[in-house]
This record gives sequence, structure tokens and C-alpha cells, in this order.
Amino acid sequence: MTESQRPSGEYPMYPSYGNGDAAYPPPPSYRPAQPITTGSGATVWPGGGADGHSGGGDDGYGDYHGLPQPAPQPPARGRRRVGRPVALLTAVAVAAAVVGGATATAIGQFTDSGSSGSGASSAVSGTTVSQSSAGTVAGVAQAASPTIVEIGASSNAGESTGSGVIITSDGEIVTNNHVIAGASTIKVTLSTGKTYTAKVVGTDADKDLALIKLEGASGLKTATLGDSSSLKVGDQVVAIGSPEGLTGTVTSGIVSALNRDVTVAKDGDSGQGQQGGGRSDWPFEFGGQQFNGDTGNSTTTYKAIQTDASLNPGNSGGALINMNGEIIGINSAMYSATSSDGSNSAGAGSVGLGFAIPVNTLKADLDTLRSGNSS
Repeated sequence: MTESQRPSGEYPMYPSYGNGDAAYPPPPSYRPAQPITTGSGATVWPGGGADGHSGGGDDGYGDYHGLPQPAPQPPARGRRRVGRPVALLTAVAVAAAVVGGATATAIGQFTDSGSSGSGASSAVSGTTVSQSSAGTVAGVAQAASPTIVEIGASSNAGESTGSGVIITSDGEIVTNNHVIAGASTIKVTLSTGKTYTAKVVGTDADKDLALIKLEGASGLKTATLGDSSSLKVGDQVVAIGSPEGLTGTVTSGIVSALNRDVTVAKDGDSGQGQQGGGRSDWPFEFGGQQFNGDTGNSTTTYKAIQTDASLNPGNSGGALINMNGEIIGINSAMYSATSSDGSNSAGAGSVGLGFAIPVNTLKADLDTLRSGNSS
């Protein structure tokens, strides 16, 4: 056995603690602090209590509480790795919440700005009622009036006044066939007072519809065509036209009935009881009776919207509009309280009995009218 060459007393001996190999903690590898004797004769260990006792109770360390304690160890790497994904997930969740909130706000703003329409499909887009004025006659009038025009037609039978609706920015206008039938000259006056000459593009006498086009027009405000199939009896409506040449006259009422069979003359010169030689009092038949004169032998019948909105001679071809500002009918006939022989026109005027061609009939007929076919 190799003999130890360590001089005696070179290293201090430490008191034993614990039980054999299970002793813990192991003896420190450095020289412990030495006790200090105070003036009162008491012995104090650094970091401990008097007489070499720490006063910390019996915790297994005995008199070694005065020894310097090991420095705190940093957290194990495994724990740091656990913390990083948690922090990363938290940051991602916060970012997603911020982005999601902003997206929801943007979608909400977008949805609110488009809530004024009825959701119905339309053949053309145009002016509708602003959100702040939705549901009011004033709002409808402000939105739709710029799209309604006055039509003056001259023919061998004289002159007549009607109305029309602008459906394209370059001047396509829808009106009744009976307003322009047989006309040699057509003058159109906008709501601004500007006047254009118009040419006939196509007519459909069976549906009492016609399409005319302004010459040299551009940048015009256009109407929005709605969905007449969604109408219900009692719905509020607004009528805009040029009765007796009073451009842009606005009246209001309700839908009185739907799918009324109205019969009108197809021949522009067949009207009776007309004022000023024109076709302002276009005759029609309803319920087996004739109104405003004789419809003649050439007639056509269509399903109409009945309304009590005030219509007068000159409203023909103008618009019947819902409270969203969408065109739902083309005004085509109205009962005028004149004598049966037409000799007395003093009592002429609206009695709350008017009819309009459903806008869905117009939309289905637009391609035919634009093709230039006439019937």
C-alpha cells in the first residue's frame, strides 16, 4: 500500500455528520470560516448564532450553517425550452386577436355601408337612397329624381308629354311605347334643365315599353332597377314624373294591388279624349270598363302593379320606386275623372287609381329593345 506523504495537520479534520456513505451534503472543499470571540466572551460563527449554533433548528446541517452557501444555479435548459413555446404561443394568440379584431371591424364597416339595398338583382346599377335617408320620401326623391326625365313627343296627331327613366350613363332611357309611338321628333329634358334630342332604339307594343337613346350624352346618373317580385300589397312607393309638364313631380302612396290585368292601345293614333291633340290621356281598359277614351281595336294586356300614388297625364313612362330608391315599376296608366265622352276635362285628375308595368317585365325585355326590334 502506498503510504501517504501528507504532513500531519495540513488539512483540517471535519466533524462527521450523516451516516456513512449516505452522508449529505459532502464536506466542503474549502476551509470553513473560523469562530469569532466577542467582547462579552461569546463565540460567534459567521452567518450563525452565538456559541457556534445557527439557531436555525435541526435541519440536518447542524453547526455548518455558518459556512458560505453555494451560489444559486441557473434554471436547467429543459425548463427554458418549455417556457419559450408558451411565450411564443401567447404572443401569437395576442397578434391573432389584434388582427382578427381589425378584420372584424373592417368587415362590419363594409357590411354597414352596403345595407341600404334590398338584395335583389338588377340589370343596371345606379343611385340609391343614402343610409341616413333610407325609408323616407325625401331620401327617395333626392336619390332618384336626377334619373327621371321629361319626354316631349311630336307627331301628326299633335304633341304629348311623358316621362322616362335613365338606365345607362350614355343616355339609354326607358319609357312607355304609347309615349313615343308615331313620334317624328323626341325632345328629352333632364332634371338639370338640359335638353337633348333622342332617337328610338326599340319598342315593344305588346308590353307598352320603349327604349330611346339621347344624342351626345355622357356621364348621366342612372337608376337602379329593383325586383318587383318582392313587392307586397301595402308597401310604400314613390312616383316621379312630369305630369302636365311639371318636371320632377314627386308623389307617394302604397302598392294597392298586384297582377292587375290592364289593357292599353297598341296604335299611337287610336286614343280618344286626348288633350291638346296629344296622347296625355292614354286610354286603357280595366275590369271590362274603358277609361280616358276608346282604346280602339288594336290592344294589348299586361299584368300591372296598382298604386294609389297620385298619377296624372304626363306621368306615363316615369318611375314607381320603392323606399330603397330602386325602380320597381314603369308608370303606364291612370284613371282620370273626366266625363265619358271626354267633353269636360274640368274634373280631370288623379283619384288614386294608377298602374305600373313591373320592372321585372322591363328587365326581361331589355335585350329585345336594345336589339332594335319593334313590335
